[in-house]
Amino acid sequence: MAPDATKPDSHRSASQQTADAVMMVRPAAFGYNAETAQTNSFQKSEGPADAARRAVSEFDGCVQALRSEGIAVCVVEDTADPVKPDAVFPNNWISFHADGTVVLYPMQAVSRRLERRREVIDTVAAELGYRVSRIVDLTHHEAAGRFLEGTGSLVLDHVHRIAYACISPRTAPEVVQQWASELQYAPVLFEARDRAGAALYHTNVMLCLGTDFALVASASLPVGDRRRVRDSLLTGGREVIEIGHEELDGFAGNMLELATWDEALGDCRVLVMSATARRALQPESYARLAAATDTVLCVPVPTMETLGGGSVRCMMAEVFRGT
Repeated sequence: MAPDATKPDSHRSASQQTADAVMMVRPAAFGYNAETAQTNSFQKSEGPADAARRAVSEFDGCVQALRSEGIAVCVVEDTADPVKPDAVFPNNWISFHADGTVVLYPMQAVSRRLERRREVIDTVAAELGYRVSRIVDLTHHEAAGRFLEGTGSLVLDHVHRIAYACISPRTAPEVVQQWASELQYAPVLFEARDRAGAALYHTNVMLCLGTDFALVASASLPVGDRRRVRDSLLTGGREVIEIGHEELDGFAGNMLELATWDEALGDCRVLVMSATARRALQPESYARLAAATDTVLCVPVPTMETLGGGSVRCMMAEVFRGT
């Protein structure tokens, strides 16, 4: 059973909700993937001729920016063979939890299943001191056509142990239920659609949870789900910040809050968003977000967003190293 989330926790710890370390994969062959574009309306087939080079430059700039804020970043090199155009988005196939649980996820695109490598886990353990206690392997669902693409499909309230998931071709309710049972979270399932009526491919493009805020694209939810999701977010004690379709289209929902330490401030939080998201956010939305965290870090990743259909949150697999 999930803990009682019926009243705000005034002693909520940032370290419970936010990780102070991430794993990222430097891409070896980034590019447009026609297979994933079938269910990802954010992807565009036209981009710069030197997209692979630009993607590496954007990646390295993002890593440098994170490290400058005191975030521990474990960089894993992608392998050139086989070619994996989406390897820069590792949070879809793996997650690292505070109790040492590592989860491997079933991926819809066959090309993306090639990204799963045991050496990634070993590198995280060696470089970040992460202690693996068990591996939950859900990849057998692929054979039955059921998928759950990590913290793309799941947006997690770690404090109250609630797992939010919008149903899509990449997010099967049955697998969400199994995940929730294995990790002891309460699932909140709903539908979410873009302005053309297509199912949003991942939950993390329309919902972001920080320590003190919940940013949600309520406009993407049907009326029947809107109040239910909002009520659940409010019971967590967070300030709910709503964004519209234009902000969603600009990756304003695809952010991640991380934990760090400052010599003057002590424990503090960094909200990471893309430069595209920063431009898309309405002034009031941005002001409320900035007030709900300690630092806002904006990084430009336009090549990843255009051809890959994912932004900064998709590039980072959180590593919760426990206590």
